[in-house]
Amino acid sequence: MTHLGLVAVVVRDYDEAIDFFVRALGFTLRADEDQGDKRWVVVGPPGDGTGLLLARAATPAEEARIGDQHGGRVGFFLNTEDFAGLHERMTAAGVHFEEEPRHEPYGTVAVFRDLYGNRWDLLQLT
Repeated sequence: MTHLGLVAVVVRDYDEAIDFFVRALGFTLRADEDQGDKRWVVVGPPGDGTGLLLARAATPAEEARIGDQHGGRVGFFLNTEDFAGLHERMTAAGVHFEEEPRHEPYGTVAVFRDLYGNRWDLLQLT
């Protein structure tokens, strides 16, 4: 079976990114391996699904992409079966939501930004 294993997110600092994704979003730290000049850091929602490879920017071009990996569009979609509970927990953890939750034909959704400014949908499908 083919599946999407990892998606890279360019970050400024490994430890601040780990803190945000684990503390604020409730992700688990799946890997944190020192590779000399860089680290192999993977976080993701609990379980075995697709994870995020936290890639520290190493060049000026990479640094320029931090927080704007999708040109201002929502580029990440965090699905949940408990929208209200997760929204409340994330808000209490300081996550910035751009809007109040809204109900669409496909489900309940609200856009939030990660600590770098990348836009995400928190989404509970109907």
